[in-house]
Amino acid sequence: MANPTDLQDSPAGPVVSDPELLALHAVRLKGMADDETAAAHYGLDPEVVGEALLDHEARGWVTRRAFAGTRGWALTDSGRAEGERRLAGELAAAGLGPFVRERYESFLADNARCLRACTDWQLRPDGSGRLAVNDHGDPEWDRRVLDELTALEGVIESLSDGLGARLLRFDRYGARFAGALARVRRGELSWVDRVREDSCHTVWMELHEDLLATLGIARGEEPEPRGE
Repeated sequence: MANPTDLQDSPAGPVVSDPELLALHAVRLKGMADDETAAAHYGLDPEVVGEALLDHEARGWVTRRAFAGTRGWALTDSGRAEGERRLAGELAAAGLGPFVRERYESFLADNARCLRACTDWQLRPDGSGRLAVNDHGDPEWDRRVLDELTALEGVIESLSDGLGARLLRFDRYGARFAGALARVRRGELSWVDRVREDSCHTVWMELHEDLLATLGIARGEEPEPRGE
């Protein structure tokens, strides 16, 4: 088995996933995606991705769905299994299983922090012992949450850089999270947790799902974070 450290320094560079796999994987990460959304996730040609998704549909791996006024592709159970099979093959061929597992366990240690920060952005104590919708009228409360998100920006950038140096498809998570946080700092407050956009919460959740898919772990089977 190759040494992951040697792979990082290899002139060949990081593993570049096949576009057909990336098309399938983007649908999983997005939950539902049209051709353009799936292609944009990895900077691929929409025409190439569209053809790949049609092939995946013929194999029964994706199906067209409509939800809340939007339409797109969604994975079938067999598509989910096929995606995980291909990801596992890619990981085994590169000898990166232990390295990615270690980074996943590191991620778990900070996962609750991000979930708590996003919840605190939405809700705060109302002075009577109950929680109320955060109207962002308490600058100190919001500053504390932003400080935590700033710390998590460093965490996700480090993970993204380390993983992306070996598996290229991981390399944009840090930049995407930083971009969302920059918008929050400019006053676009919904970019902490808005849905169907590259908000801090969305990017963090997609990295979580990416790690689970790559390692073939079901959410109900996740280990306890180290140190807890």
